[in-house]
Amino acid sequence: MLTRKIKLCHINAHITCRLCEGYLIDATTVTECLHTFCRSCLVKYLEENNTCPTCRIVIHQSHPLQYIGHDRTMQDIVYKLVPGLQEAELKKQREFYQKLGMEVPGDIKGELCNMKTHLDQRNGEAKCEEPGHKEAGEEKAEEDNDYHRSDEQVSICLECNSSKLRGLKRKWIRCSAQATVLHLKKFIAKKLNLTSFNELDILCNEEILGKDHTLKFVVVTRWRFKKSPLLLHYRPKMDLL
Repeated sequence: MLTRKIKLCHINAHITCRLCEGYLIDATTVTECLHTFCRSCLVKYLEENNTCPTCRIVIHQSHPLQYIGHDRTMQDIVYKLVPGLQEAELKKQREFYQKLGMEVPGDIKGELCNMKTHLDQRNGEAKCEEPGHKEAGEEKAEEDNDYHRSDEQVSICLECNSSKLRGLKRKWIRCSAQATVLHLKKFIAKKLNLTSFNELDILCNEEILGKDHTLKFVVVTRWRFKKSPLLLHYRPKMDLL
């Protein structure tokens, strides 16, 4: 069977960010037009604009960040096509957290571990575990299954911002910084016995948060009182302030 080789330079235009002109990192797609950019580049751009950087279509008049989403498929394609890119990016992220004296988030640790295992297997260095060590390995795996308790944690106060909903019995929670606003919506909907989490809006400083925002992102970009717990409000989606 004939195979056709394609040079990476011929497809660069499809896997690079138009804003920074580098390969896509944390690929994020605009839902209105399906153009993709690095997440950090797009978020920074949308702080002062509400249109797509490529086609200039209006994403949303007031809350464009709600209409972008992580594109895992595109990011996987980029990492597979560009040799060494994923390894280099994970190394940069690890060094960044270590430089700040912060614990490396659990998802980055997991990626680094998976990457090392993959490289060992590719180089023929993977070794079969001896029967005596298998049980110890299984016990270690159970210990590591800590439900993100080893992640950086965020303290949150969830206040009701509408007379149409009741307040939570326990409004103070603590969870992983990698949790998203969507996770909080599902949590509140379950506690209030709502038919759908889509009925809710979650706000910080009176600004509606996008469902894909992580709590770490909200704390860094939206919360002014860094040493205080993160205060978020929830309300019915159609309930205007």
